[in-house]
Amino acid sequence: MADLGVARAASMSEDETGTLTRADLADVVHLKLGLSRAESASLVERVLYHMCNSLSDGQNVKISGFGSFVLRDKGERIGRNPKTGVEVPIAPRRVMTFRASQIMRDKIAG
Repeated sequence: MADLGVARAASMSEDETGTLTRADLADVVHLKLGLSRAESASLVERVLYHMCNSLSDGQNVKISGFGSFVLRDKGERIGRNPKTGVEVPIAPRRVMTFRASQIMRDKIAG
């Protein structure tokens, strides 16, 4: 993972915000694995596709050493319009949360 930052730093212009993109991931796969750029982009797209499909099917996604994407059902509740103070019902919905692994938290903190 440390190499990922080096690859990104070389390709980033000064006005970018430092966001990792699909193209950045594909570039790292291309450099590290020696796949063609098209194969690297396809590999990244397939991984993200499977993650999205699993989440949309109601399955949680756990990537060891990185973190977990967890689905949670939130019940109906009453909210309040901050401007008018009128109470408004908020419909039940499913939300996705991310919980970083301990390894990731240590890297970020350290």
